[in-house]
Amino acid sequence: MNEAASRRNVIAAVLLAALGYFVDIYDLILFSIVRVPSLKGIGVADADLLGTGVTLLNCQMGGMLVGGLFWGMLGDKKGRLSVLFGSIAMYSAANIANGFVHTIPAYEALRFIAGLGLAGELGAGITLVCELMPTGTRGYGTMVVAGVGIVGGVVAGLVGDFFDWRTAYFVGGGMGLALLFLRLGVYESGLFDKVARSSVKRGDFFMLFSSGERLWKYLCCILLGVPVWFVIGILATFAPEFGKALGMPVLPTGGHAVMWLYAGCALGDFASGGLSQWLKNRRKAAFVFVTVTALLTVAYLNLFGAALAPFYGICFGLGFFAGYWAVFVTIASEQFGTNIRATVTTTVPNFVRGSLVAVSWAFTALKPGRGILGAAGIVGTVCFGLAFLALSGLRETFGKDLDYLEPHV
Repeated sequence: MNEAASRRNVIAAVLLAALGYFVDIYDLILFSIVRVPSLKGIGVADADLLGTGVTLLNCQMGGMLVGGLFWGMLGDKKGRLSVLFGSIAMYSAANIANGFVHTIPAYEALRFIAGLGLAGELGAGITLVCELMPTGTRGYGTMVVAGVGIVGGVVAGLVGDFFDWRTAYFVGGGMGLALLFLRLGVYESGLFDKVARSSVKRGDFFMLFSSGERLWKYLCCILLGVPVWFVIGILATFAPEFGKALGMPVLPTGGHAVMWLYAGCALGDFASGGLSQWLKNRRKAAFVFVTVTALLTVAYLNLFGAALAPFYGICFGLGFFAGYWAVFVTIASEQFGTNIRATVTTTVPNFVRGSLVAVSWAFTALKPGRGILGAAGIVGTVCFGLAFLALSGLRETFGKDLDYLEPHV
C-alpha cells in the first residue's frame, strides 16, 4: 500500500471507529435516559422503578462482560475488522428489538444481547487505530474516536427527550445498521496481518494470568476506568433520586443529567487526549482528570437545595473530567503485545463497564443503612482510591512502538 493509500486507510479507520463508537455510546446510554418512561410504559409501578432499573442495567453490563471476552479473543484470532462489524450488527439488531418489548423478561434478555454486541466495537476500533497510526500521533486518533463517540450520549439525551422511548431505540438500531455500509475502503491492521501469517498463538486470554506482572498490569488498566462508570451509572443515571435526597425544589431528570454529563465527556475526551499529547505523558493527564472528578463528586453529593442550573453544571463538569476515557483506552492498548492487544483493549473497557454490576450492588446494599448520599460517598471513595492505586502500577507508554509480541511464560 503506497503512502497516499495508507493515509486514506487511516482516515477511513478513524472515521469508522469514531462513528461506530458514537452509535455504541448512544445505545449504551439510551437505557439510562429512557429507564423511567420505558418501565412505566410496560406497567412497572413507581415503587419498583429503581430496583427494576438496576436489574436491567446489570443485565446489560453482564452482557458486556461476556461480550468483552468473546469479541476480544476473536479480534486477535480473526482480525480487528471482523469484530468491528460483527458487534455493530448485533447491538443494532438488539436495540431495534428493544423497541418492541412489553415484558420485563424480554427487556432483560434484549439488554443482555445488546450489551453483548456493544462490548466489541470500542476495543476493536481503538486497537485498529493505534496499530495504523504513527507512534507519536496515535493519541490524536484515539482522542477523535472517543470525543466523537461520546457525542452519541448527548444525541441519545436529545432523542430520548423529544421522542417516544420505542422510537429512540429504533433510531439507535437504524444508525448502527447504516454504519455497516462504511466497511468498504477500510483495511486490516498491518501489524495484525503480520502476526496472522506467523505461527504465534493469538487471543489467548489466559496469557494474562500466566505472569504476576502481566496480571497486575491488566488489573490496573481496569481499575483506572472504574470511576468513569461510577459517575455515569450511579450519579447521572439516578439523578432524580439524588435530587430528592438533596432536597432540590425541582427534581432533575435522568435524561437531562446524562445529556449534560456526556456533553462534558465529549469535550473532556478531546481535552484529556490533547493534554496527554502535549505532556507526552498519558499517566499525568489521567491523574489530573481523576483527581478533579473526585473533587466534583464531593461537590455533587453536597448540592443541598440546589436549583437545576448548578446541578446540571456539576453534571457537565463531572462529564468533562470523567472524559479521560480516550487516555484510558489508549493506555490499555499500548500496554500489551500485538498477539493479545485486541483481547486487552476490548476486555478492559468492558470489565470497567461491567464493574457497574458490583458498584451498583454495593450502592444498593449500602443505601438502606447509609442513605443514598452516604452509599454513593462510600462507593465513590473506593472507586477513586482504586484508580489512584492503578495509576501507580502502570508504566508510561507514550510513543511506544507497538510492533512486538507478548511472550508465553
